[in-house]
Amino acid sequence: MGLASRTKAAVAVIAALAGSAAYAEMAGHGGAVRALAVSPDGESLLSGSFDTAAIRWSLKSDTANEVLRYHVDAVNVVAFLRDGRMITAGADARIAVWTAGRQHPDQLLEGHTGPVAALDVSPDGSKLASASWDHSVRLWSLTDGSSRAFEGHAQNVNGVAFAPDGKSLVSVGYDLTLRIWRLPEGQSETVALPAPPNAVAVAPDGEIVVAGADGKLRMLTADGGPSGEVAAGSASIIALALSDDGALIAAAGIGGTVAIVERKSRSVLRTLVGPGFPVWSVVFLRDAATLVTGGADGKIRRWNVQSGEPVGSNLFGTPTDPLAAYAGDRGADVFRACIACHTLSARQAQRAGPTLAGLFGRRIASLPGYRFSEALTKLEIVWTPETVAKLFEVGPTAYTPGTKMPEQRIGSAEDRRALTDFLARATSQ
Repeated sequence: MGLASRTKAAVAVIAALAGSAAYAEMAGHGGAVRALAVSPDGESLLSGSFDTAAIRWSLKSDTANEVLRYHVDAVNVVAFLRDGRMITAGADARIAVWTAGRQHPDQLLEGHTGPVAALDVSPDGSKLASASWDHSVRLWSLTDGSSRAFEGHAQNVNGVAFAPDGKSLVSVGYDLTLRIWRLPEGQSETVALPAPPNAVAVAPDGEIVVAGADGKLRMLTADGGPSGEVAAGSASIIALALSDDGALIAAAGIGGTVAIVERKSRSVLRTLVGPGFPVWSVVFLRDAATLVTGGADGKIRRWNVQSGEPVGSNLFGTPTDPLAAYAGDRGADVFRACIACHTLSARQAQRAGPTLAGLFGRRIASLPGYRFSEALTKLEIVWTPETVAKLFEVGPTAYTPGTKMPEQRIGSAEDRRALTDFLARATSQ
């Protein structure tokens, strides 16, 4: 469950739904948005989160089309294949290949023994490269799932990317090296880096761009020679994206800002300033006019690349106020911060958290079709007005140990009663 009191965060959500939010937000995840990818046709967005879920969104209708649940830990990276299939990979070392509309992966790629931190699809669409904290890079056949491990990094490998011709791979690791792997043999050339790298990308002309923990972007030639650098910010760069034509770079920082860099001139065009949360993921839409960011607050935001201003609907998946019918209801106001993760009706598309439809009388972690934390399945709690009130009196960590629900409490007994009264009415329909 993801209920909350009228805290500062709740006030922010209320403002967003009222149309007065300072930032255009897409909400649905219950944790930091670690990964983003845009479909080849530009119509869908795929997001992965620390909440263990991936969500496929419609970029036309501002709705969540489906939630992908397979991973047992954070989804660190997502990708689309040419044919529209999706790939998710996570801290559980698993890589899953999905077809839209199916509840389970079509294919599992197994071999890594540590968290998967990065993926890239080959230019011809036949292969997948993955980087892992098990210190290896793997090259996978998307036809039969076979793989080959490339080993040489002495620390976590944080990024991997194909060269435009598909004849080599570039990887970066916390051992302060960049490696260029010549395919198909897999022989590598090593380039020393002056700062720990968090991500790497390769432009259409072959130039390599590395995101550094010192806030700098470093450019290298296709052979690994230095070709320039840009100070993108004062904080560590934790996410990197190139526009399709390679003209622009988005460098997201741990401090919550995103620098838009013109690659050829090595200049920062503008800096996007969000609400201050770390930005974990960035991706350009196909026209390069819009940038999408994923934040530590679980929100996905769209930005006009030229103006640096937020664009789009205030709350993704909620073009109109879903609680409009409960205007003036105190319990609905308390619940308002929860609509990012939970629906009140089973008829609505599932969000990051389970639907609350039919909540009272249901045993914890028993809703069919939703993947709960294993620890929750061992609890004997049955949801009633009393147990829900207790949850927010003592907090989820104490009352439901093992939950992935953010820690939050409702200090007012009056507000807890208003919330449970509202849920009794709204979830029984």
